[in-house]
Amino acid sequence: MAISDELKQSTFKNEESKAVINLIFTGNFIIQKQQELLKPFGITMQQFNVLRILKGQKGQAITVLLITERMLDKMSNASRLVDKLFAKKLVSRVQCEKDRRAVDVFILPAGLALLDKIEEHQNAFGEQISQLGVNKIKQLNELLDQFRASIS
Repeated sequence: MAISDELKQSTFKNEESKAVINLIFTGNFIIQKQQELLKPFGITMQQFNVLRILKGQKGQAITVLLITERMLDKMSNASRLVDKLFAKKLVSRVQCEKDRRAVDVFILPAGLALLDKIEEHQNAFGEQISQLGVNKIKQLNELLDQFRASIS
C-alpha cells in the first residue's frame, strides 16, 4: 500500500519529505513485525541482535565493547543485554585475559538453538521480501546505502 494511503495524506511538502516519512514508517513497520516474531521466544530485538553478532563470531570471544560497535541499535546497552542473555543461559561471559577490565562473551549451544528456531520463522518473512525479485532487492539495498551516505 502506498504511504499516502497508509497515512491518509494525499500531499507531502516534497518528494524528499515523503521519502523520509516513508522510510520512518517502513522502518517502524519492520520493527513491529520483528517484535511480533520474537515475542514467543522471550527475547527482544536487541537481544536477538547480540545473539546474531555472537553467532557470527563462530565460537570466538568478543568483548562487550565490540558488540556495541556492531549493534543495529547504537543506543542499546550491550552490557545489560549480555547480562539478560547470561541469565537466560544463552551466552557465557568470562574476564578477558588480555584486558582484565573487559569481558569476553561467547554464545552457548542453547543460544545457537534458539537462533535456529527463530531463523525458521525469519525465513517466512524473507520469502515475502523475495517476491520483489533479486534485482529490485539489490536496488533497494543500494538506494538505502546511498541514502545513509548522503545524510551522514
